[in-house]
Amino acid sequence: MAGTRGFRILALLSLFFAILVATWTVAQHPKSMPLSPAPASEWWGNAVFYEIYPRSFMDTNADGIGDLNGIISKLDYLAGIGIDALWITPFYPSPQVDFGYDVSNYEAVDPQFGTLADFDRLVKEAHRRHIKIICDFVINHTSDRHPFFLESRSSRNNPKRDWYIWKNAGPSGGPPNNWGSLFGGSSWTWDAKTMQYYYHFFYAAQPDLNWRNSSVADAMFNSVRFWFRRGIDGFRVDAIDTIFEDPKMSNNPLTGNIRPDGEPEQGYKYTSGLQENHGVFRKLRRVADEFGPGHILLGETYPPKVADLLAYYGSRDDEFEMPFNFFLLTQPKLDAKAFRKTVDDLERVLRNRPINYVLSNHDNARAYDRLGDGTHNDEIAKLLILMLLTLRGSPFFYYGEEIGMKTTLPQRIEDVRDPVGKRFWPKDKGRDGERTPMQWTGGRNAGFSTAPKSWLPVPSAAATRNVAVMEQDRNSILSFFKNAVRLRRSSPAILSGSYSSIGKDPCVFVYSRKSGGQEVIVALNMSNQVRRISLGRNAPIKVKLSSNPARASETVLDSILLAPFEAVALE
Repeated sequence: MAGTRGFRILALLSLFFAILVATWTVAQHPKSMPLSPAPASEWWGNAVFYEIYPRSFMDTNADGIGDLNGIISKLDYLAGIGIDALWITPFYPSPQVDFGYDVSNYEAVDPQFGTLADFDRLVKEAHRRHIKIICDFVINHTSDRHPFFLESRSSRNNPKRDWYIWKNAGPSGGPPNNWGSLFGGSSWTWDAKTMQYYYHFFYAAQPDLNWRNSSVADAMFNSVRFWFRRGIDGFRVDAIDTIFEDPKMSNNPLTGNIRPDGEPEQGYKYTSGLQENHGVFRKLRRVADEFGPGHILLGETYPPKVADLLAYYGSRDDEFEMPFNFFLLTQPKLDAKAFRKTVDDLERVLRNRPINYVLSNHDNARAYDRLGDGTHNDEIAKLLILMLLTLRGSPFFYYGEEIGMKTTLPQRIEDVRDPVGKRFWPKDKGRDGERTPMQWTGGRNAGFSTAPKSWLPVPSAAATRNVAVMEQDRNSILSFFKNAVRLRRSSPAILSGSYSSIGKDPCVFVYSRKSGGQEVIVALNMSNQVRRISLGRNAPIKVKLSSNPARASETVLDSILLAPFEAVALE
């Protein structure tokens, strides 16, 4: 969901300024047996995904807003850097209160993004380049301008009244209970015409659908079929945890914390994560299966514990092919020990199930500066790229991550477009900072648009941090991204091999990927210290890729000296 569990990392711990030299020996084999890889037969098991926020990717009609034809114009670029699948955030008709996550028509394209014919061409051209298309399905709610809701609120006797959640006022005349919106204030909005409250977990302009009404399910699933018939390959399903609420209307408990807007924080015990949600997931899975194998569902969920993620695959793997895994995205700093434990825990719990990793998206500050130290950010960006491309499963990249785009927050409330920023300013300045236009060139609007003004301002960093410049620099983040994808595609061990972490170095995350007779060792120095890693191998090991420009194709015997924040893959 745009805003679901979004968070702000305000500061990182300072790192030591002096370079220290330390030695740490790692064992040749971990104590536990390597875990089985995901089946290689399903395309999503190791595809490289790329999230596009269409408003900000490429504008072709000079209105300052990106569009579907803009995505089409960049498909060769996307194929060239090794992208296998595009996840496109909502492009449906919408009042844009929450920039597309308030849908007013599930079976059309918003004119600002193009037409259905443009969409059909996008699918055709993407598939011609062997790129899959994943659309966003906003399952929990509609816009308050959707015809369904306009009918529902027209009278208490309307046939669609029960398509949404309407309740009488509480005993005191106020809201029926204490349920609070994730975006601030009560989850209940009074409708003066029909003299009842309607429920919304998010904004008042996003009323929740009543999924206990079978007609709602029929209508929404038919919209899913509409897009599958147009040739898409799957859906990322938005805000999956908030479909059902407690029918007893029990008050949510308070956590004792205070939100950025000064309100008491709630635990969403009775409005999120209900077991009843899984019945909808299984039905949605059956709808996707109507269109044959290869049509996938990705679920947006933020379970509190790694073990909780397992439930979203379904008891018979009959729900989501891949629930989103945000456990690295929520790490507050670059920390080898924490990253190693998180990945090890995920592997232990999920075993051979498909897995994905993501570090940036449209709801969270970009990893470039969230995990950077302000001095070595480019080196850290390369390290994170190599990690995502060499861990088991499917990496998800956010547009611009391949060039190290920065989070650029608005400096004045007058400049804020995101309603989250308007609501919580200045403690939370919203999500505009991670949604600025893609930086293609150093020219006007970074080559994103020829309009006098783009919908969000282009950061000044775009003058040098852009695709055109980085394509000419063999040591750039973009060049490293391409090299890392090439390594991935050429390596059976990375594509389908087992994963085993190696050692317990507090500064270096080291792991092995094995398949048949091939082994690739990845070492990620997550510190500003020089670290010597003893590999414990008797045979020579060749450096296949390093983020350190000074290290060419090199062969090492027993150990390797890693520069601060160096990332290296060896075979």
